[in-house]
Amino acid sequence: MSDFEVLRTLSFGQYLPTGSILHRLDPRVRLTGVVLLALALMVNPGPAVGLLGIVLALGLLLLARVPLGHALRSLRPLLPLFAIVLALQMLFYPHRAALAAGSPLVWQWGPIVVSAASLVGALAMMLRMVAIVLLLTLLTGIADTTDLVHAVEGMLRPFQRLGLPAHELALVLAITMRFIPLLGRELERLMKAQAARGADFGRGRGNFLSRARRMLPLLIPLFLAALRRAEELALAIEARGYAGGRGRTCLVRLRMRPADFLALGIALALAALLVFLDRGG
Repeated sequence: MSDFEVLRTLSFGQYLPTGSILHRLDPRVRLTGVVLLALALMVNPGPAVGLLGIVLALGLLLLARVPLGHALRSLRPLLPLFAIVLALQMLFYPHRAALAAGSPLVWQWGPIVVSAASLVGALAMMLRMVAIVLLLTLLTGIADTTDLVHAVEGMLRPFQRLGLPAHELALVLAITMRFIPLLGRELERLMKAQAARGADFGRGRGNFLSRARRMLPLLIPLFLAALRRAEELALAIEARGYAGGRGRTCLVRLRMRPADFLALGIALALAALLVFLDRGG
């Protein structure tokens, strides 16, 4: 039955309470730091930026005492997506301008052209995607759902004067993040139930398309289960008389310490380094 334990094999989104120095930071600093680094990776398309981003992410994972094997497992489900993005980047790259600028021609088959510039661009994009996934794995490893909700609500609270519903947005985030493991457990239950009736999901056998085809019978019951749980949650919220965040107080009050300001400054410096590094590459 280990083949059907989806949550155990999924490392992305799992909180690891290792008690590291990153875990002790203000949740707003943890969230802001990861977002700044991810945005910096998106802004700068230079080829060296993705590699440096991976090095930074791995260093932060070690600092957070998150096992590297646990973090690298988060990349496995995204390998087909990486391959598709890599192929699209190479195929739809502006080869004519690259060849005119002196980029060598690597391969050509009819209208399909692959230049050295397209290979470099595709590699840079893939490295940046890997770095961003590792950063998100770091965030979920050092901040649980409650921390992230407090961080989002605390960061959005100043905008309440402009009419932004900070508490409601934080509640939506909490519900969304807690729905993911619920759907994972529901998927495990459905897979075990159908396997008991003779269904063969063939996990680990066949190519990506054949494995995806075997998972199609699970989509409709999983969708119906999600709707049922959403309806139960709506009824529970209504039964408790929830009427929004107006006038509500917080049990946890966030306060920035000197270590938090120092960590935020380091995150800003690293993000600036990623933005301006190899800008001409």
